[in-house]
Amino acid sequence: MPENETDETTPTPAHRVCGTMPVHRRLLTEDPSYAMARDEVENRAFAFEEGLEAPARVGVTVIPVVVHVIHHTPEQDIGDDQIASQIDVLNQDYRMLNPDVSQVPAVWQLLAADCRIEFRLASQDPEGLPTSGITRTRTETDTFGMDDAIKFTAGGGQDAWPADQYLNFWVAPRLEDPTVGEILGYAQFPGGPPATDGVVIAHTFVGTTGTARAPFDLGRTATHEVGHWLNLFHIWGDDGQGCSGSDFVADTPNAGGPNFGTPRFPHVTCNNAPDGDMFVNYMDYTDDVGMFMFTQGQLARMDATLEGPRSSFLKL
Repeated sequence: MPENETDETTPTPAHRVCGTMPVHRRLLTEDPSYAMARDEVENRAFAFEEGLEAPARVGVTVIPVVVHVIHHTPEQDIGDDQIASQIDVLNQDYRMLNPDVSQVPAVWQLLAADCRIEFRLASQDPEGLPTSGITRTRTETDTFGMDDAIKFTAGGGQDAWPADQYLNFWVAPRLEDPTVGEILGYAQFPGGPPATDGVVIAHTFVGTTGTARAPFDLGRTATHEVGHWLNLFHIWGDDGQGCSGSDFVADTPNAGGPNFGTPRFPHVTCNNAPDGDMFVNYMDYTDDVGMFMFTQGQLARMDATLEGPRSSFLKL
């Protein structure tokens, strides 16, 4: 195989792997201002979660999206229809219009939330000119890591559009980390550097058509990563199997690590009987076909984010 050429027959990862927390920890180490910003973000989130501050956001918040397709081979230059299918999934999932929400176990159905967030491909670029909301960049790099090189033209990717006006969505040829292997995607929590703000997802996990590969071919990787962009954590609290972590959301039961595949209800861990883990939540690691919902508590964190570090989107 020629150097830097991706083998498109590489098997899809057996389990969902998200790189958001390693990126978060790296930023905490590299950038003291990020740690300070994160403290402010979490203080506001706590106030919303505890009812100390009431959300003022009304109606539906529309987020303009710019999709930067970074491709090493022609196949990786995914089509407009595949991108459109991804936007459709985000709009269904964040408005609780996804047909599979009916599969949420009865004990959690009243917790399921319409997050009142919709996503639209940008119609104007940063200079005010008409745009499709899609940029396309041919790169000599066949595999990117989590060092954010893909977010810079000088790194073989594409520079971000202003992060206070757009959700930057980079589509990668492939994402890989030397410690965990191939990852599906990663996001940057609110409070980070604007030049690297957004989500990154490998092209084989974008949307529902084209190059999307089962079992991650229903667009839920983006739903998950955009959840991080809106300040949601993984529901098990990222403490391994310790049962001591937290996602800082009261209505998502603590879980003994991530769930994979399509578990059966109930799956009990961490003394959370009788209902067990909320493995149907978008912020777990189940297959795309097995995740259906956000909760009211997670919505409170999104409200805090949209009225705090991402409040510019309320003014667009």
